[in-house]
Amino acid sequence: MKSCPKCMRVFPDDAGFCPADGTSLQHASMVPIANTENDPRLGSRLCNRYELRRVVADGGMGRVYEGIDKQTQTRVAVKVLHDDVSKDDVALERFKREYEISSQLPHDYIVKVMDFQRDESSGVWLLVMEFLDGEELRFILKREKSIEPSRLVRMLAQTAIGLDEAHNRQFVHRDLKPDNLFLCGTREGDNVKILDFGSVKDKNKDAKKLTVLGTTIGSPYYMAPEQAQGLDTLDARADVFALAAITYECMAGTVPFTGNNGPSILLAILTKDPEPVSKKGASGKYPIPTALDDVLEEALAKNPNIRTKSVGDFATAVGRAYGLAGDHKGWARVPAADLAREIAEAAARAPVPAQRLEAAADPFASPDPFAAKPTSATAPMNAPIRVDPIAQTALGGPPYAAGSQPTFGSQDQRGDDMSDPIAGMPASRPPWLIAVVVGVAALVVGGGIAFVALSR
Repeated sequence: MKSCPKCMRVFPDDAGFCPADGTSLQHASMVPIANTENDPRLGSRLCNRYELRRVVADGGMGRVYEGIDKQTQTRVAVKVLHDDVSKDDVALERFKREYEISSQLPHDYIVKVMDFQRDESSGVWLLVMEFLDGEELRFILKREKSIEPSRLVRMLAQTAIGLDEAHNRQFVHRDLKPDNLFLCGTREGDNVKILDFGSVKDKNKDAKKLTVLGTTIGSPYYMAPEQAQGLDTLDARADVFALAAITYECMAGTVPFTGNNGPSILLAILTKDPEPVSKKGASGKYPIPTALDDVLEEALAKNPNIRTKSVGDFATAVGRAYGLAGDHKGWARVPAADLAREIAEAAARAPVPAQRLEAAADPFASPDPFAAKPTSATAPMNAPIRVDPIAQTALGGPPYAAGSQPTFGSQDQRGDDMSDPIAGMPASRPPWLIAVVVGVAALVVGGGIAFVALSR
């Protein structure tokens, strides 16, 4: 293994220069550990195996170091638990279970946990994982607000493959959030690693339960309704909900459910529906197809029985909403640049939504006896054609002028003044005319009924 004498990062033997600062690399054994005053663990070897080279991060559960596994000569991430965590039996059991579950999972898209034990000399507990180069999705969203479609589709496809494998083994992650999706950059695009299976719900028959019934575990913004209620019926569909909430945030730049504190967020999840993502993210950098509104609505359904059945189905639905052919298993390995080109081509082929038109007149409707007046020869070319259908019929012509339809609308559009009457037709329609017509019709009908009754 080699190390950078400036930043203390560790690299494989075939590396020449540090990509972070350009410094020429040296063999790790030749690079002394600098600045150990702030952390006396730097340079030490835990469990007589893991040499700690530099501090990577600090969290609520422990401090993470980059180190070298001297037995395998590989880079590792070593999480040393805080003292108060080490004294919590439930917390220790969760870390132990994360290690045990990791051995049962494929690691293409799930971080590999390689060891969990106590260092006898210092008394600290440590969790050892593969070392990852990249950053959490949370940092990317904080910096960029939203994710471009090709990057999102590839990320969801890989996440779905990893989670579906866990779900097939009856493991529900239960704490999906942008902090637990780690993106490792490559030339072809990001490779996802799902982190932290410490909150996993083991649905296997003989699984040991660490959560008291009714206890809520997870991050409020991404928690399914059944999870927010602490229901024991929670299953893989809770991870579908969480991944859909993450997707919504990647598109719209904000979470689907908001609140001032944890209880108010959970109340929103239980009682409110989010704004359609195409509307919420309309002002963002990347266009959001309206087809995604239905995809996310189904995946965020409050009733798990009508929610999208699996994370794989959800990832495939998102890609197809962007116009891609195939499914998530194929997209997971397609370079991001190729996905971006296919999405752009699909968007170019998509039909332009037709403009909304006024409803056309029904050609089979009975003609209006009081339609507009005939069009004079001097009427402007763009003026609506007004023809009296009764007059045209009386003269033996069609009820409408050839190639035209009657104009309906307000009184002035119907031309009630009829300044050009046709011979034999009244020049105006007195208000009593309709009443007379209705009265005569009533007398005829009434007389007919009376005749029939008398004839019996």
